[in-house]
Amino acid sequence: METTHNAKLTAAELSQLWSAYINDTLITCEATYYLQIIEDPQIRELMSLTLQEAEGHIKKLTAIFNDNQYPLPKGFTKEEDVNVNAPRLFSDVYILNWLSQFAKLGLNAYSVSVEVVTREDIQSYFSECLSQSNELIRKSNEVLLSKGLYMRPPSLPTPDGIDFVKSQEFLAGWFGDVRPLTSLEITNLYTNIQRNALGIVTMQAFVQTAKSKETVRYFKRGKQIAGKHVEVFSSTMQKDDLPAPMTWDAEVTDSTSQVFSDKLMMYKGTFLTGISLGYYGASMAASPRRDLGAMYVRLMAEIGKYAEDGANIMIKNGWMEEPPRAADRDELAKKKG
Repeated sequence: METTHNAKLTAAELSQLWSAYINDTLITCEATYYLQIIEDPQIRELMSLTLQEAEGHIKKLTAIFNDNQYPLPKGFTKEEDVNVNAPRLFSDVYILNWLSQFAKLGLNAYSVSVEVVTREDIQSYFSECLSQSNELIRKSNEVLLSKGLYMRPPSLPTPDGIDFVKSQEFLAGWFGDVRPLTSLEITNLYTNIQRNALGIVTMQAFVQTAKSKETVRYFKRGKQIAGKHVEVFSSTMQKDDLPAPMTWDAEVTDSTSQVFSDKLMMYKGTFLTGISLGYYGASMAASPRRDLGAMYVRLMAEIGKYAEDGANIMIKNGWMEEPPRAADRDELAKKKG
C-alpha cells in the first residue's frame, strides 16, 4: 500500500507549493531591504521574525521540490531583484502596515492551501505556515495598538432584540428608502479601503523608482485606480455617517533610487490586483443591497482589465514564470511525429 508521504504531488499541492515559493522569495527581498531602513525596534523585531520564517519556508519548500524531483521555481533573488543599500523609500508606519496586511494575505492563502492539499507532510507544512501567519497578525496588531496606529472599524448601536427581514426593500439600493449598511457590508468596505489606501502608497513608490517608462505608466494607472476605489468605498460609508479609515499618502519619501527590480514590482502589482478581485467577489456575495453588488461588479471589471494589461507587460518582458500545468497532448504528438 502506497503511503501518503510517497504519493505523487497532486495539481492542487503543486499549485500551492509553487505559489508559496514564489511569494516567499519575494518576501525575503522586501524584508531584507526593510531591515536596512527600519528605525523602530519593535517593528524591526517583527520584520526579523518575518524574514527568518520566509527563509525557513524556502528551505523546506526546496527540499519538497527536490525530494519529488520537480524543478525549483526561480522566483526572486536578493542579487537580481533588490538593492538593499538604496535610500529609505518607506516610513516605519508604512512598513508596519505592510507587515499587518502581509500576515492577513498569508492567513487567507494558507487556509486555502490547508483545505486543498492531501499529503500528510504537505498538510503539516501549510498548517505550520497558517499558525505563523496568525501569530504575526496578533503581534502586528499589538504594535499598531501600542503606537496608536490601529484603525478600528466603526462601532454599531446595540439592537433591542433579534429582528428578521420583512420585505424585499432589504435588497433595494437605487430607489426609495435605502436601508443602512449591515455590519458585514461595513466590514468589507472598510477593509477594502485599507488595502487600497496601502496600494496607493505602494504604487507611488513604484512610480518613483521604476526604470521603464512602460512600468511607470502602469503604476501611475494603478495608483489612480486605487485612489478612485477608496473614494467610491468611502462615499458609500459616509452616506450612513460612518467614518472611513485614513490614508497613508505621506508614508513614502521622495527618493527616486530603484529599490526593487521592475520584474518584482510588476509581479507584486499584478498579484495584489488578483487578490483584490477575490476580495471584491467575496464582498459582493456578502452584500445583498443591489447597488453594492453593481458597484463591485463595475470595480472588478476595471481591475480585471488592469491585471490583464499587467500580465501582458510581464509576458512581453519575459518576467512571468509559468506555473505547473497539464501536459500539452498536441505538442507531445508533434514531438513523436
